This record gives sequence, structure tokens and C-alpha cells, in this order.
Amino acid sequence: MGTDLRRLGDQFTLRRGTTYQSSRLGEPGPVLLGLASIQRNGGFRRDSLRTYGGDSPEALLVRPGELYVSLKDVTQSADLLGAVARLPRDHPIGRLTQDTVRLDPKLHTVPVDYIYWLLRTPEYRDYCRAHATGTTNLGLPRDDFLAFPIPELTAERRLIIEALEGVDEKIELNRRTSETLEAIVRTLFNSWFVHFDPVRAKAEGRDPRLPRPIAELFPDHFDESESGETPAGWRGGTLAEVAEHPRRGVQPDQIHAGTPYIALEHVPKRSIALAQWATADGVGSGKLRFARGEILFGKLRPYFHKVGVAPVDGVCSTDIVVVRPRSDEWFGLVLGTVSSDAFVEFTNAGSTGTKMPRTSWSEMERYPLAIPSSALARAFSDTVRPSVDRIIASIHESRTLATVRDALLPKLISGEIRVPQAERMLEAAPV
Repeated sequence: MGTDLRRLGDQFTLRRGTTYQSSRLGEPGPVLLGLASIQRNGGFRRDSLRTYGGDSPEALLVRPGELYVSLKDVTQSADLLGAVARLPRDHPIGRLTQDTVRLDPKLHTVPVDYIYWLLRTPEYRDYCRAHATGTTNLGLPRDDFLAFPIPELTAERRLIIEALEGVDEKIELNRRTSETLEAIVRTLFNSWFVHFDPVRAKAEGRDPRLPRPIAELFPDHFDESESGETPAGWRGGTLAEVAEHPRRGVQPDQIHAGTPYIALEHVPKRSIALAQWATADGVGSGKLRFARGEILFGKLRPYFHKVGVAPVDGVCSTDIVVVRPRSDEWFGLVLGTVSSDAFVEFTNAGSTGTKMPRTSWSEMERYPLAIPSSALARAFSDTVRPSVDRIIASIHESRTLATVRDALLPKLISGEIRVPQAERMLEAAPV
């Protein structure tokens, strides 16, 4: 590790978080930065954040760019033990919980970004596991954390940090792009099939502001029905008429090694971008097969709103319902429907169980729909499909970039890299 024997404790003090009142969750205030906000083996996780309206003194706040760490792990896997996160620079202020500590610089002689990447290296992760205490709830003693050595920041290490930051920026750009594309898809779905904006525009003699071939597919008036106004010519129906649940069960001995595996923990909340998955090696129970482009809906505690488009072929937990459009033209309508707030509320209201409520396909397929012509459904699918395809492409690009990042991280400790080598690694990554 070099001759520089500085330790984390020479450069930082720790500010430990405190408990909070669960009754104040969801109220206006800073977001809570507990274990759920830190990705396994380091990094910030956005999809599990909740605001907190209770006591949040200045000493407990984390501002954009600052680092915080978990010194415990209740999963017994040690993946979160010592894991570090950096609050993104475009993110609102956060508040520490009893599970996290903030790193406060003392001397400001070591760049915080260097420490951030140092605490994501495999060597640091191994150090945390070697110093773990406890059995059920693992802990990393404060003194052991502060004793971790900081290698000298050489020119080679600065180069590696620059490369790592560049990879991180590309991954973040992909995430923001996917978020924007998803918002466009959602807005368009609501406009066409929830608020019926093009129909209202034509009924009022206004321009629906759509390409003429698409505008002509919308009627110019409404019919009254039991459920209220329905665009003329559309019929009342249910989700079952445009989608199905292919029950492709598979046993562990039928799954090839390395097959992508998606469990509920891999599905983000309120995002159709399924960027995470594991492999099915060692799974011990029956699973369901799914194909790329099919829709996965988390049926356990459906109020978590875990719905996404499969970016690969693979297998998933039986706590997930695989939803497939009955034909290609219904893809957009089905995706917009099952990922909508209204659909999630419907499934939650009809779920069974108290502590762990579940919905089922038999409940989901009953969801009432105003079904448009197949020509309009196809037009919508053709309109949103490029956005969904781009989201999936971004997911694969980011996973490739993460592979580059993981190859660079071990070199941060060794410092064994040269400019041409770093440039070649970055050039090999997609832009």
C-alpha cells in the first residue's frame, strides 16, 4: 500500500446518526439516509428514499457531495458493512439515521473523491469483512474503520480517479436519460388513455397537436357509459383482453448456470428500468421464465409499485407476475396500464393478507379498461417502443461501464496503471 501510513482517522471524524419517528415518514423534510440508501458494495441508491418531517438538526444533515457510511449490516452478508455512499450533487439534503455515519474532513489535505473510491475498492471491502463483529447483526467497530490506511495520492491514482469519475458520470447520464424517457412515456399514456386529451381537443374543435395519421385514429366525441365518458367507438373491457400471464414454471435443475435472475429486491420502485439482476446459480426453488420485453410486476406488497420491462431473457421469483401483451400492438397500452398509479392502487386494494399482502394475476386481469381500436393501440406502441428500447440499451451500456469501473477499482490501491492503459479501458466502454 505504499509508504504513506496515514489512516482515515487522521483525516476524518465521524458523525453518527440518530433514530427517527416512523410516524413522521413521508412528511416534508430531508430524505432519510439509512441502509436502504446505500447500494451493496457501495454507491448511492435513489429508489428507496423517503422524506422525514421530524427533528433534523444541522449536525445530522448530509449535503450534496458529502460521504456517509454504514458501519452495520443486518443482512448478514457483509455487503453493506462499511459501504460508502456519496450524496449526488443534484440531490436534496439528507438526514443520517442510527445506521449511518457522516465522514467530516479534519485537515482537507486528501480529496473527498479519492476517499470515496478508496472505500469502494475490493481491498477495503475485504478489510471490513475481516474486522466484522457480531453474528446476526454485523458491525464494523469505529476504531477499526478509522484505522484503514490511506495510500499516497500519486499521479497514477489521480488518473484512476479521473477515469472512475468519468465512468460514473456516463452511468448517471444514462440513468437521467432513462428517467426522462420514462416520464415521456407515462405522460403520453395519461394524455391518450386516461385524460383522453386528443378526443377532447377534437370535440372542442382544437388541434390535438399530433401527426395527422395518428390524430385521425381518435374520435371527435364521447359516449356515456356506466364508468363515465368513453371515447366514441372504444369499448369497455379488462386487462385480460389485451394481456396474459404466461405461466412458464421451471425447476432449479432446469436452469442453466449464469441465467439472469430477477428477484423483488432487484426491481426498483416506480421505475420501469430494471437495471439490476443476479444469476440463477444456486437457486433452490421453482422460478418463472420471462423473455426480454415482457413486463414484470411485483405481486408481494404491490403498494411498493415494483413494475418494469425485462431487459433480458431469464427467470424470476414467483413473487413476480410476468405480464405479456396478447399481441405486439397492445404493448404500449399494457405497459402504461400496469405501471400506472391507478393499477397499483387497484391491485393493492384487492390483495390478500395483512402483514405481507399479495395480489395475483386473477385479480390483475380484472382491471377495467377503455379499449381503443387496434390501429390506435399499434400507433401508441410504435410511438413509445423506441423510448423503451433506448432505456434497455442504456441499462446494458451502464452494466458494461460498471464492469470497466470494477476493473479499475483494484488498481486504485496498487496504483499500477499508465495513461495508455486507462485510455484503452475507457475507449472500450460504450458512450
